[in-house]
Amino acid sequence: MALFLLLVLVAVVLVFIGTTVSGLGYLLAVGVAVLVADVIFFAVRLSRRARRRPVR
Repeated sequence: MALFLLLVLVAVVLVFIGTTVSGLGYLLAVGVAVLVADVIFFAVRLSRRARRRPVR
C-alpha cells in the first residue's frame, strides 16, 4: 500500500510541475502514465487477493 501511495504522490507532483512550468509538457505525460500504471497495478493486486479466498 505504501508503494501505491508513493507512486500516486510522484504522479501528482509530476503532473503539477508539468502543467505549471512552461515547456515541460512531457512531465505531464509522464505523470499521467505513472498514475495510470499505478491504478492498473493496484487493481491487479486487489483482484489477485480476492481470488485466493475460497468461498464457503
